[in-house]
Amino acid sequence: MLTIRNAREDEAGLLTQIGLRAWAQAMGAIGGSDALQESALSAFSNFVQSSWLTITVIEDNGIVAGWAAREGLDETISDFWIDPDHQRRGLGAALIGEVEKEIVHQGFETARLETHAHNTDAVSFFEKSGYAVNWLSVAYAPKLDQDVQSVGMSKQLVEPQARAYGQEF
Repeated sequence: MLTIRNAREDEAGLLTQIGLRAWAQAMGAIGGSDALQESALSAFSNFVQSSWLTITVIEDNGIVAGWAAREGLDETISDFWIDPDHQRRGLGAALIGEVEKEIVHQGFETARLETHAHNTDAVSFFEKSGYAVNWLSVAYAPKLDQDVQSVGMSKQLVEPQARAYGQEF
């Protein structure tokens, strides 16, 4: 049974570990070092400890299996992580659907996110969820000592209302 709920402050360590495992899997196509892994651990830990109020958690039969965050509580999904041991079971689809409902409920019409272009699993997942690539950028990442491509993606969540001829704006 899937349960989607708000994160709790006492789950920071668990959410850090889930994020780190999912991140490590995603980094496979990009590469990384022990120093980068340590940096990622610190970044995840700091983020979940300071921003747990912006995190939505998904549980699979009572086990926390993933989480998503909207750091700015706006239309941008800043983080989306499903533990590799729980992937390909529909958890990501359920979680993204709930986050999209929250975005619409808070008055936004479009959901936005960014991911590494070479994280083909993530790009494919978001495309299957109705997201389209809007931009591609390349930036040098000193910690990786290489250029990294990122894609920005978005999904229209609310259809624009058609206006009748002569209707005032």
